[in-house]
Amino acid sequence: MATQIFVNLPVKDLNKAIEFFTKLDFKFNTQFTDENATCMIVGENIFVMLLVEKFFKTFTKKEICDTIKNTEVMVALSTDSKEKVDEMINKAIESGGNESREPQNHGWMYGRSFEDIDGHIWEIIYMDEKAIKK
Repeated sequence: MATQIFVNLPVKDLNKAIEFFTKLDFKFNTQFTDENATCMIVGENIFVMLLVEKFFKTFTKKEICDTIKNTEVMVALSTDSKEKVDEMINKAIESGGNESREPQNHGWMYGRSFEDIDGHIWEIIYMDEKAIKK
């Protein structure tokens, strides 16, 4: 079996989070969706579990990070082109997210970043491996 990754993120309002990420063209596995959680499909073996904060707390004794003041993780996703990076960031902003920093263009890599409605940071990047100087 291929390794799968499940990133678990706490959310304040599950329905609003689903609405936000649906606008970014993500799909959800209804088999793993209820009033406490949903399974967002990112790739063939990559999933993000969006968990209502109260439910998230059942998996840890630690406090949930205050994403207004702190960053615990940045989720980085690659895409096929610079245009797709811009398209996704624009959709995130139109859907209620915020661009979290200026675009970064290193020639061989282009990236932008947004905060979702719960303050989690998502890096969207395009890498042109042929342009990497060796």
